[in-house]
Amino acid sequence: MRSAIISRMADGPANEAPYRLIDDVSFGERVIVYSFTNLYGCRIGDDTRIGTFVEVQRGAVIGANCKIQSHTFICDGVQIEDAVFVGHGVVFINDKRPRATTGEGVLQGEDDWERLETVVERGTALGSGAVIMGGVRIGARALVGAGAVVTRDVAPGETVAGNPARVVMLPPAVPAVTRRG
Repeated sequence: MRSAIISRMADGPANEAPYRLIDDVSFGERVIVYSFTNLYGCRIGDDTRIGTFVEVQRGAVIGANCKIQSHTFICDGVQIEDAVFVGHGVVFINDKRPRATTGEGVLQGEDDWERLETVVERGTALGSGAVIMGGVRIGARALVGAGAVVTRDVAPGETVAGNPARVVMLPPAVPAVTRRG
């Protein structure tokens, strides 16, 4: 990931707020974390804001200058690059076939499922209530509509919406370069 995720390590968030669980988190400078959050084993870049009722799991990476709105869940295996907006109630999923138990009826452990990596590239916006399935890449400056269910990659600059998410607007055309003789 090409990102200025953390310029220096801060001791913790830049603000005081009650009722936060913060454990083993690498903070960039000037990170704001509001109340009622669970952050553990993750990295958060400079000048990012984490809203209330957000959980960021061990192994997740959030870049600089991001806004993570309330009620969002970011699981292990998710990489969010710089300048990304994550709307209210966005959910990331890192397992395509979740089960509580194995075929033998035993509670699953770490070795019983496949963690899928998800990348959200620089400058993307994820609308409120979007669900991002594991193993997808959302390209730079893409827009995911509110309530969309993203089941496959989204190209840079595309706008997608719906369930499953489909392209509703292509990125603007880049004018051809003409050669002057």
